Amino acid sequence: MWDDHNHDHLQDTSSTKFCYRHRPDLKCRRQANEPSMEQLQNELGTLSQSDQQAISHVWSLFSAAPSKHRNLMLQGILSQCCFPQLSYISASVRDLIKIDFLSALPPELGFRILCFLDTTSLCKAAQVSRRWRSLADDDVVWHRMCEQHIDRKCTKCGWGLPLLERKRLRIEKRQIQLRAISRGNNEWSPAVTPLVEAPVPVLSTASAPPTNQALAIVGEKRKLDDEPALPQKKMCTQASGKEEGDSYFQPQTRRPWKDVYKDRFKVGTNWKYGRCSTKIFRGHTNGVMCLQFDENVLITGSYDCTVKVWDIKTGTELRTLEGHTSGIRTLQFDDQKLITGSMDNTTKVWDWRTGECLRTFRAHTGGVICVNFDAGYIASGSMDHTIRVFDGKSKGTFLLKGHTDWVNAVKLDSISRTLISASDDCTVRLWDLDTRRCIKVFEGHVGQVQQVVALPPEFELDDADLLSGENEDDTSSTSSGPTPAHKHSHHPATTSADSIVPFWPDEPDRPAPPRYMLTGALDSTIRLWDVHAPAVSPAVDAANPVQKPPTTTACLRTFFGHVEGIWALAADHLRMVSGSEDRTVKIWDPRSGKCERTWTGHAGPVTCIGLSDSRLVSGSEDCEVRMLMFNTGEGSDCEEQ
Repeated sequence: MWDDHNHDHLQDTSSTKFCYRHRPDLKCRRQANEPSMEQLQNELGTLSQSDQQAISHVWSLFSAAPSKHRNLMLQGILSQCCFPQLSYISASVRDLIKIDFLSALPPELGFRILCFLDTTSLCKAAQVSRRWRSLADDDVVWHRMCEQHIDRKCTKCGWGLPLLERKRLRIEKRQIQLRAISRGNNEWSPAVTPLVEAPVPVLSTASAPPTNQALAIVGEKRKLDDEPALPQKKMCTQASGKEEGDSYFQPQTRRPWKDVYKDRFKVGTNWKYGRCSTKIFRGHTNGVMCLQFDENVLITGSYDCTVKVWDIKTGTELRTLEGHTSGIRTLQFDDQKLITGSMDNTTKVWDWRTGECLRTFRAHTGGVICVNFDAGYIASGSMDHTIRVFDGKSKGTFLLKGHTDWVNAVKLDSISRTLISASDDCTVRLWDLDTRRCIKVFEGHVGQVQQVVALPPEFELDDADLLSGENEDDTSSTSSGPTPAHKHSHHPATTSADSIVPFWPDEPDRPAPPRYMLTGALDSTIRLWDVHAPAVSPAVDAANPVQKPPTTTACLRTFFGHVEGIWALAADHLRMVSGSEDRTVKIWDPRSGKCERTWTGHAGPVTCIGLSDSRLVSGSEDCEVRMLMFNTGEGSDCEEQ
């Protein structure tokens, strides 16, 4: 037998001379393969006692030998092997030298590796073994996947999935990070990981994304109202059953992030391939001019002078609100109130749950075309060419004058204290609510501008996105800015931080207005603008020394595809939808400018549109409202062109 002292000394020093893959002590203790050992035992049992004893003795000598002696013994055996035996050794060793690196590595390194995989590779990795499945299905990996894809476009694969509850994603992020670095495994807190009684909570939308209102009357002058900007409140609906002794690792107490991703991936795939179901709401006796919806309720306004409240689940009418004496052109609601604007020159405030009219305002001398409220501000645009703004903080109202024709859309941003308006004078204006002055004019449309939509701060655009529009095969679908120099000038983020000029030079701490906006007009085009782009101040006229606001005529991209004027427009982080006089609804990628899908079905011009993460609603002069639902079955009864 070998010297025990020398053998112990070898084991003590082996860990410093070899990596984990080649340590002799680990190799000697490698777990035996049960099927192979059973086959070996069966074959050994067929031999005589003397042969069995001789072979066992050889195995014993090899097992007791140190690493250096083992190598000598193997060299001697290999030198005496013929080619068939060497081929057998080669085939056997190929599988034996493979190593399960994920099992050998610490879990936090395994998570780090798996986070680089796409969803298809992760699902395949989960099929390798139970250990791989436990790692590949862990919340650390799928939380990262949700962060990368949900409510944004992934920079690696180009996929973007609909929004889920932003608050849950944020509050669990720290706990996930602690687990990823092998800390905080027992730091459970109800505030971080809420417990639920139901095994799989359902994603719901407490308030839908902003929806657009529009109008169209054949044979007369037509205008389009703006999209109400309601905050999004999406959540995983959960029960409050919590027990003090519950463990962080109880799988039935919370929905895994993999299931959340799966749910959102299914909706995203339905959007991509046009799989949806359709629900039609009928009840108005004249064209539907405006609409808005949340998870449970749809509210529509029409030229029949009524507002209807619908139950989305059943498709039935809950109540009809009557009081206006002329067509209703715009509406917006939240949990407490509904505000409507009408051609009878009035704005009404309703309790839409009971149908009671709370107040009536007569602030314009012409029909009210658009209404928008945000935080403490309420703004309305009118046929009288003016914008009336109510400031909830000061309890006062003031007029914004500058447009020379009907004001079709207004969009408030209470954070920056600005307002964007669109008009029949073919311009879009940016207003400062503090000074009550127009600070920038956007010119470029050759038709009346009917809609303006401010894109959310999460929407990002770089030069590669702009160049992708120029490289499309269908060059008629989009048109980028006039010159590369112009495009680069619209992206100060690509330059050094010192060269970025604040939007408000006199108030550097004041938040800037939304960076990007979309406009739709009766010239059949949609334009993407950079609000922060520099504008040119017009020369002062000696006969009229009044200083005019700076003007810009260069947009980032122009979208072509509709064959008649555009009445309705809505957008979120992932897509843009438009409705037109040509009776179609188009879905666009605002980054690439590509028209992804065209929907038909309306018998009249599409006058208003609403958009959420899983629904698209359109209203038309045909008196119908059509809702496309992308979170339902695989089948589709939608009409596509």
